[in-house]
Amino acid sequence: MSGTSLDGVDLAYITFEKKESWSYTIHNATTVPYSEKWKTRLQQAIHLPENELNALNEDFTAYLSEVIQRFLNKIAEIPGYQGIDFISSHGHTVLHQPEKGITLQIGNIPKLAILTQQTIICDFRVQDVLLGGQGAPLVPVGDQLLFQEYDYCLNMGGFANVSFKENKHRIAFDICPVNIVLNMLAERLGVPFDEGGKLAEKGILIPGLLQKLNALEFYKLSPPKSLGLEWVQTHIFPLLEKINERTEDILHTFTEHIAIQLANIFIQNASVLVTGGGAYNSYLLRRLKSHKNLNLILPSKEVIEYKEALVFGLLGVLKLRGEINCLASVTGAKSDHSSGVIFQV
Repeated sequence: MSGTSLDGVDLAYITFEKKESWSYTIHNATTVPYSEKWKTRLQQAIHLPENELNALNEDFTAYLSEVIQRFLNKIAEIPGYQGIDFISSHGHTVLHQPEKGITLQIGNIPKLAILTQQTIICDFRVQDVLLGGQGAPLVPVGDQLLFQEYDYCLNMGGFANVSFKENKHRIAFDICPVNIVLNMLAERLGVPFDEGGKLAEKGILIPGLLQKLNALEFYKLSPPKSLGLEWVQTHIFPLLEKINERTEDILHTFTEHIAIQLANIFIQNASVLVTGGGAYNSYLLRRLKSHKNLNLILPSKEVIEYKEALVFGLLGVLKLRGEINCLASVTGAKSDHSSGVIFQV
């Protein structure tokens, strides 16, 4: 899978087993960083006309197949390896406007099965949007089946999303942008990301900007709700561009904004499983705990960095078994359903 923060393509080789409940083993996982050329193409994809978008989809699918093949060659050397059952592919989200019935993840066309010579299970969001859902977040079914011992499951990648049980139903939604904004600001300072939040910590608060960020209408909406790059480009980037302040101060203020929005979600003393790149932003986590007393649990490096890949693997397993992998209580769709399409070689 490829996330909105554009770190690269995440790949994980996983075995799932179901006895009384589901369990998993991550045998190997890696991230293949994007070249500057690919990063630029994916950043600009949202503005492409249909014919150019189709061409990008073809090119990206070919690129994905090469990345996957190199990974397959690598894991084939693991002792006891006997091949894989299928590839579960999220692809890369280019368009996500569920209110208009639109969501597009490129890299999810039959060509991927042909090029890799493997069964592909993909396009997990489209059916949910057609059923009136947000098409996101889809990870909560994995939280329910694999991580139910925690009060909350918080993932912080390009965006922060949360999942928890309420009145016997799994509730989940996007909270706010995280690395999609923090990384952009860090790049202004000549680094790809703000390691440990050290740059943000050096800044000072811009109260007016913080007030405007916290006043955004999205935060007043009830779930289900989800965010995409389009929302950030419309509501966040214009606000930041108008601010004539040091980048460190903007970074500091936006980090505080994230901490406040996260704190608004949790109850006091809750146990929170924290995953995604944001789990390494120790300054952000300290700011979160300053607003709400929480037991923040950081799992293994593999789960922190590859939980989404892990869960999309599980979504593929559930689809293959014809079992529910998309929860109406989470996305707002008309019903629970088994989402995704299967491409055979």
